[in-house]
Amino acid sequence: MVRKTKEDAQVTRNRILDAAVELFGQKGVSQTSLNDIAREAGVTRGAIYWHFENKVDLFNAMMERLVCPLMLNSEERQQLINQDPLGFLRSATLEFMLKLSSDPDYSKVFEIFWHKCEYVGEMAALRQKYLEEGESHIDIIERAMMQAQEKGQIDRRLTPYQATIGLVAVVDGLAFNWTKRSELFPLEIYGPLFLDNYLISLGAQL
Repeated sequence: MVRKTKEDAQVTRNRILDAAVELFGQKGVSQTSLNDIAREAGVTRGAIYWHFENKVDLFNAMMERLVCPLMLNSEERQQLINQDPLGFLRSATLEFMLKLSSDPDYSKVFEIFWHKCEYVGEMAALRQKYLEEGESHIDIIERAMMQAQEKGQIDRRLTPYQATIGLVAVVDGLAFNWTKRSELFPLEIYGPLFLDNYLISLGAQL
């Protein structure tokens, strides 16, 4: 009985999060109230407060459902980097872009984060948290770039940090603009194409 209650609570929590994603995407975060989300989810406002402290907490939970391919178990990730650093970077980046282009729920959350939210007040602190997480991604990529250079997979015309920032610029630029207006270009085609051309510009043999 206890297990069933926990399962029901998780179903309700996910329904609330799904409703929030839908409404944040339609109206923007600031224009969406908890009452709106409760109606969309078919629950009471009290049910929302059972699971989430406030709208900021709900937004944070929505973001935490995202899975970043770079954030594997640290031991497993390091093993992959040690074996084939360039292969790890390429596969993780491709996985992200292909998931973004093929999974509407996944892409909708990025659309909200980048285009449908005003980062003021408590939301500004939350944005800072995700900026810091982004910096941890940069650290992982830089370490992989350094090992790729040591293995001769890419040349040394750029420092590992410069090569990392270039990769981030390519991927974030594509993702940001595609989530703003997907009609601009097919991400599933342009993403792998531009990624491989960038890596080739670093001397990679693909």
